[in-house]
Amino acid sequence: MNQNEFVPQIPYGTRDFLPREAGRKRMIEASLANMFARWGYDEVITPTIEYLETLTVGTGCDMQQHMFKFFDRNNHILALRPDMTTPIARVAATRLKESVSPLKLFYLTNVFRYEQAQAGRQCEFYQAGVELMGVPGPTGDAEIIALAVEAMLEAGLENFQISLGQVDFINGIMEDSSLSSPQRQQVKQAMLTRDLVGLGEILATSGLDQSVQSMLQQIPVLHGRESLLTQAAKMVKNEKSRKALENLSEIYDLLQVYGVDKYVNFDLGIIRDFEYYTGMVFEGYTPGLGFPLCGGGRYDQMLTSFGAECPATGFALGIERVMLALERQGISGVVEAKKVYVAWQAGKLEAAIVEANRLRKAGYSVELAFSAQSEAEAKLSQSRKGYEKLIYI
Repeated sequence: MNQNEFVPQIPYGTRDFLPREAGRKRMIEASLANMFARWGYDEVITPTIEYLETLTVGTGCDMQQHMFKFFDRNNHILALRPDMTTPIARVAATRLKESVSPLKLFYLTNVFRYEQAQAGRQCEFYQAGVELMGVPGPTGDAEIIALAVEAMLEAGLENFQISLGQVDFINGIMEDSSLSSPQRQQVKQAMLTRDLVGLGEILATSGLDQSVQSMLQQIPVLHGRESLLTQAAKMVKNEKSRKALENLSEIYDLLQVYGVDKYVNFDLGIIRDFEYYTGMVFEGYTPGLGFPLCGGGRYDQMLTSFGAECPATGFALGIERVMLALERQGISGVVEAKKVYVAWQAGKLEAAIVEANRLRKAGYSVELAFSAQSEAEAKLSQSRKGYEKLIYI
């Protein structure tokens, strides 16, 4: 190929943020960081790469196929982080194990997964999230869900809904059935992908009693308001599922106190795509997107894998997905305007530098022309560059 014909490409599933997009992204992230801090959370930053054995704690083998893996010079297997919960659990169990409980941490970062790239779904994507460690039960869960609602409002979204479930509701029914372990995994995978046809086919060959098959087939469509919990309680007899419903009811009572209950529906068919969840799970949706904006839940066993027994709960919000949702809902983010363009006549460069410095120290965004211009040329530059005001010296 002729050198003049070479067009540099970026890797599959990645993207460039051009100035306006980058400015909007940075404003959303700054706003979220300030809000998390107001709720008493401290920021942590972890390495982009981790040892593979660290990242696979609690995520299951399925997640490995979505990781970017490579070797270091000592032949250790490394990987780009596919999420932030595992790295933060590592930090909490090692570097922060002597800290006063509870640990309240937040992050703003990029993560990496092999995905079928499309709008709002990339192989490299950005997340904002929080992890609350050391608080068991509904109190911590309710704060995390309320914080997820406030995060979406803070980002500028107005029309969205939280779908709230509990993994033990499904686990209790599974354990009460006579399904083998491989069959349980097949059923869970069908529920995760909302493959009702595939779920029916799996159950039809499972040998389960027809009433149990019917119950399992209903789970993916069990969603609604608070009355759904009463309806679901009549369907199950095992203690684990009943306690899961009681847990959801207690969380919802606290969400009413937070004043965010109007954003919350129940969806008992939610199965998140990580195996480390042990209690409530939730996802946030908005019209116009076929995938969740945010998601999270309780993961009480993960820190045990790192040698520190500690209950934990948290969520992550997709920054690009928020930006896409805002765009599709016609909500324009306010990007700070460029303020002043300082141009100068031949021989006036020193005076222009002094004036530009004065304005910058006063808090204005200022661009200084690099060469002398006529006033007409300066006005044209101001207009093309998008500055509000021209100072011509």
